[in-house]
Amino acid sequence: MNAPVALAVVAHPDDIEFVAAGTLLLLREAGWRIHSLNLSGGDCGSTTTGPDETRRIRAAEGRAAAAVLGAEFHESLADDLCIFYEERLLRRLAAVVRRVAPRIVLTHSPDDYMEDHMNTARLAVTAAFARGMPNFTTDPPLPPCAGDVTVYHAMPHGLCNGLRRPVVPELFVDTTAVQGVKRRALAAHASQKAWLDASQGMDSYLDTGDEMARTVGRMSGRFEFAEGWRRHLHLGLSAGDDDPLVAALGPARTCSFPTTSS
Repeated sequence: MNAPVALAVVAHPDDIEFVAAGTLLLLREAGWRIHSLNLSGGDCGSTTTGPDETRRIRAAEGRAAAAVLGAEFHESLADDLCIFYEERLLRRLAAVVRRVAPRIVLTHSPDDYMEDHMNTARLAVTAAFARGMPNFTTDPPLPPCAGDVTVYHAMPHGLCNGLRRPVVPELFVDTTAVQGVKRRALAAHASQKAWLDASQGMDSYLDTGDEMARTVGRMSGRFEFAEGWRRHLHLGLSAGDDDPLVAALGPARTCSFPTTSS
């Protein structure tokens, strides 16, 4: 029997490492195959190199980060600030979903500080929804795939929405045991680390990732480091209101909100 698949669909190189890498690592430990897709190539992520060179650098960094995580890397499909909820990009993303046939899709929060993140969340949900529709043609054309899929939305960067309202996850995943590996994967995005080291102090980029996970851990009332998730409604995605992330990781590594300290 083939191992189940988890696919992370995010906007930019390094988004996975901030909000989802710990969960992916734990799923891989549990026997899952994990895949990473940054919709944008990150071409605007530099003040010193042009878009083509920046895109090349960040693609190499994304592959290196995926290697740290043990994830299969997928090439980007768009440019920074050009992730729109539109037909061309949806058909290309839907082809990835059909090729991978994920049981879990991890993506951005639908309420976030940045349009690229929110549009990525919408595209990921629709691509998962369309996975089994034979009359929806993907690019390239691929046959529909059957089976349940559950979509989980990560915490927004900054842990609040665009109107500064706190976002509270419904599920916490304990990433304490893999936080060091998660930090190494984030460090693979060397161009971003160097940029923020120069402007904000040594290792500020990595420390921000740790502090975000530490804050979510405190929110859980149970874990030192954690990633937070909200589950998309199951209608059109799975036969029932199932929760494969909890089933895969178990009660020792997950807890729901609200909870009390143990």
